[in-house]
Amino acid sequence: MSDDESVLMEAYQRFHATGPEWGGHHLSNHGPMAVEAMVRHGYADTVHRWIDNYTQRLEEPPRGLAPVTEDDWREALGDLKRVADWTTLFQRELAERPWREVLATWWPRLMPGIIGGTAHGAIRVAHLVHSLMAAEADSGSGSGSAGGPIDDNPRLVELADGLGYWAACWRPVTGEPSRRTGSLTAAGALAAVPSVADQQKGVPYRVGQLATTDGWQSALGGLRAVDDPEQVPALLSQLTDASVVHYLSYSHGQAVMLVHASTAPTAVLRVLPALPRELWVPSADAAWHASAALTAAASPPQAVDASELAVHTDGVTTAEDAMARAIDHGDEHVIKFADTAVEAFARTGERDALAAVSRCVEMISHAEASGRSRIDGRGSST
Repeated sequence: MSDDESVLMEAYQRFHATGPEWGGHHLSNHGPMAVEAMVRHGYADTVHRWIDNYTQRLEEPPRGLAPVTEDDWREALGDLKRVADWTTLFQRELAERPWREVLATWWPRLMPGIIGGTAHGAIRVAHLVHSLMAAEADSGSGSGSAGGPIDDNPRLVELADGLGYWAACWRPVTGEPSRRTGSLTAAGALAAVPSVADQQKGVPYRVGQLATTDGWQSALGGLRAVDDPEQVPALLSQLTDASVVHYLSYSHGQAVMLVHASTAPTAVLRVLPALPRELWVPSADAAWHASAALTAAASPPQAVDASELAVHTDGVTTAEDAMARAIDHGDEHVIKFADTAVEAFARTGERDALAAVSRCVEMISHAEASGRSRIDGRGSST
């Protein structure tokens, strides 16, 4: 096991002693997601210091209430009080079956509720699946094979935690994402998404307005439809790339929440290689649904003036610069957004993707310095 691998396994073990939310405000525990990105980008030497600081805010895992079973799991969806019960279910399943089989069973069950917890369940699962697939590629073996307790495999414990959190905060969104007839590019489709009228509260309140938001239903159907699974990776890449650039001009509305309009489709894109091909098209539809809903929830009606952006987004000229700035800042959302943005830059060469990282640092720093509330997770504020 490499030094970086050892750091990541130790990090996962440290976070397994913490709960999925903290602070009494339904704020999601981003630790496992952030440290996976940090290690992957070459910052393993900073991980434990970062965890020392981050875990000061976290809480112990909640206790279970009653087992979730194959007979009653639908009734337990979206009930955060059952998060420990859900985690226990996935621990049991991952001990009995290979992780890819468990994922293939539960992914289509959970995807309709991807927006729950501001998509943090899906994002947490994706960071872990990305790590699992990399480990398998490096070792040439199935590191997630079944056959006994999973306690000695921190990745599988983390996968159970991520899936459990997703199931417990599962939430559908108004509108039907299953089929589209649109022809717009990802950038054009995002530009057509209307902003919800009242952006003063958390995600559930905001997305609850979509049913009565003029233009929402037509915007949801506007993205170019695909039927061929082989076209899905390109579509999700384009959606992620467009949402990163969108952040540059609209993050003055809600800098933290809007991050997830990019990281949600990135999550689905990263998990695709672990999924059966028949799940790719519906996964793309759900990813678009989530990104559009979060764009509507967090984008102000007007973009910031381009001349103002020119003053604040210079100084980052490479992907390495962008990640270094994010790590130096230290905020978990900045790190995750930079992780997504540098992948967008690698695909497109679009320097606005790097500028968006600088903008994210600026906007979140400003929110922290001014004491402005930071809406995240399922609801309230820090």
